[in-house]
Amino acid sequence: MTQAEKEENGKEKEKEREKDKDKEQQRGVKRPIAPPAVPEPLQEQIQSNFIVVIHPGSRMLRIGRATDTLPVTIPHAIARRHKQSGQPRYEDAWLLRDGLNKPESNEQRQNGLKMVDQAIWSKKMSNGVRRTPVSAEQARSYNRQIRPAMLDSSSRVKWTNTTQHPQHLVGEEALYVNPSDCYDLRWPVVRGQLNVHAGAGGSLSAVLADLETIWSHVIQKHLEIPLKDLKYYRCILLVPDIYNRQNIKDMVNMLLLNMGFSAIIVHQESVCATFGSGLSSACVVDVGDQKTSLCCVEDGVSHRNSRLCLAYGGADVTRSFFWLLQRAGFPYRDCQLSNRLDCQLLQHLKETFCHLDQDISGLQDHEFRTRFPEAPAFLYQVRLGDEKLQAPMGLFYPTTFGIVGQKMTSLQYRSQGDSEDPHDEHYLLGTQNKQDQSSKSSSSERKSVSRPGGGLEVDLGQGGSGDPCDLPRGGGGGGGGSQGEMELGSAQGECLMVGGEMEDPPSALLSRKNHHAIMSQFESKALGLDKAVLHSIDCCASDETKRKMYSSILVVGGGLMFHGAQEFLLHRIINKMPPSFRRLVDNVEVITRPKDMDPRLIAWKGGAVLACLDTTQEMWIHQREWNRFGVRMLRERAAFVW
Repeated sequence: MTQAEKEENGKEKEKEREKDKDKEQQRGVKRPIAPPAVPEPLQEQIQSNFIVVIHPGSRMLRIGRATDTLPVTIPHAIARRHKQSGQPRYEDAWLLRDGLNKPESNEQRQNGLKMVDQAIWSKKMSNGVRRTPVSAEQARSYNRQIRPAMLDSSSRVKWTNTTQHPQHLVGEEALYVNPSDCYDLRWPVVRGQLNVHAGAGGSLSAVLADLETIWSHVIQKHLEIPLKDLKYYRCILLVPDIYNRQNIKDMVNMLLLNMGFSAIIVHQESVCATFGSGLSSACVVDVGDQKTSLCCVEDGVSHRNSRLCLAYGGADVTRSFFWLLQRAGFPYRDCQLSNRLDCQLLQHLKETFCHLDQDISGLQDHEFRTRFPEAPAFLYQVRLGDEKLQAPMGLFYPTTFGIVGQKMTSLQYRSQGDSEDPHDEHYLLGTQNKQDQSSKSSSSERKSVSRPGGGLEVDLGQGGSGDPCDLPRGGGGGGGGSQGEMELGSAQGECLMVGGEMEDPPSALLSRKNHHAIMSQFESKALGLDKAVLHSIDCCASDETKRKMYSSILVVGGGLMFHGAQEFLLHRIINKMPPSFRRLVDNVEVITRPKDMDPRLIAWKGGAVLACLDTTQEMWIHQREWNRFGVRMLRERAAFVW
């Protein structure tokens, strides 16, 4: 058969099939209907220049588009005008804090300084020579004779112009408001949490209003984005590793509903720091102005048990440096910790003079200038010795800060529950326990039927682990609860169970009380930075993970930007490592400036990197979803265990 004949036969067969179809349709024969092809939803292409990354710190706010090379950085402060004349003026403290004026504070500070001095003298310099001891009296006798030299009769620094009576001022303008003007100065974030207090402007609604005003001002003025256009923008919010769930919920509500962003991603600072530095795994040490947080991050996941927050930071070093300057006869004798402009000066002096290089010893002469509004500019000479080394060493000996009666260490506790999210981890844990309880009870019934002489002893001996935790608890709490708590962070969590808590045996109640006593005792102590790093790494589950963390200790934030800090921290960690890991000494690495980046900007940069990743498309929480489901969306979409 030729090719032409084959083609003709094929055409005839097609015609016959079409005729058969027509006949079937005429007869009313029902043919199976193929489902229509559902087109795959087109993945929305998100442009990075329409994503705003917000990193709210205790002292500085960093905010910018994901495509910006550097973020806008301003003091995270706001000055609000009094609504009534004669209203008492209120100002949040900068360097002062609770726990400094206790009777034991000075004694504790002196004991801490003795430990610092001992540590300084015990370590030789790199040339093998002991440091030359320098007493504060030597510097004091010189500094008391110093008289300042006038540079200008009138300083170029001016108070913020308030002749138009603006309702609020933000950032640097807020810091330079004349104290005689009718304005309150507020810092809405303190030690990584919302600054809710009993004073003026300390209510939750007032603090959130301050945040909204500051962020809206920066977006309008510095990013040049009209607030009415925020519906076209998305937002990435960086939050602390040990987070307050209610704070985050309120901030997301503010960003989506009040400010009008179309979508948001909430992520942790430590994970973003690894993104910004280009590391897959690291023990992240974030030394901020008011807190120091540590966390082990592996492949973009923050290990919950390794999270640790220490209630001290760069501001405490600044305050300690001021006390040491006073002891050495500081020539600027009008300096006060209650004056915000003096606090700025002390911050500058700390960043300029302080170091962690033990090769620098002996007395050295320095100079600094003071420029204040409505006052002449002066040049001062000052002679300093070990004060420049003693102050930053307070991060390793926190007793030198003289803080008494305050909670110095925070751990990640389990959620206490939210009325808007009934199916949270408590619900899941409780239902899992009930399922385990019912399955175990049914299996025990089968065993008791097959073994008439059985009973509880047979079940314990044959049916499982024999652990008392596997016994059903009253009220439906029971079996498997111990393991579930471990998976949810038992090292830092409270021993919460959904049910059966009141019917626990006395031994369990006693152990729970002991657990709480141990936890409260641990949290009242201030760990030094090196000990905190070792504790965080030790909380990792496996030796392999611990090895990864020792080989990549990433230091971010602006609180440890001292000359010699990298070598100093490395030396202390190697000396205090567990004996089982001593063979890894050659692999221990402390990274303070990855890719020569400013460590203060690394976490923000990581948020910008996060905006460009394809994997983040599943993490966006849209405004309509938040309106409908609320805080449940954080549990479903957040990249960390909510």
